[in-house]
Amino acid sequence: MRDWKKKLTSRKWWLSVAAFVTMLIVYFTGDTENAEKVSALIMAGATVIGYTISEGLTDAAHKDDNE
Repeated sequence: MRDWKKKLTSRKWWLSVAAFVTMLIVYFTGDTENAEKVSALIMAGATVIGYTISEGLTDAAHKDDNE
């Protein structure tokens, strides 16, 4: 089974997702401005997801240390 926590916190993975979606938008609509906006939203979401998972893992590790 894949390690989804690692994937969801990977900037490279999110950048590849953003690039793929951006290229799809440009290909189907030719609208680079909207493609850039969507790419920015994906990367912003990736930042939040990565931070949240990382903090959760850190908190869980510290909880185990304190027990």
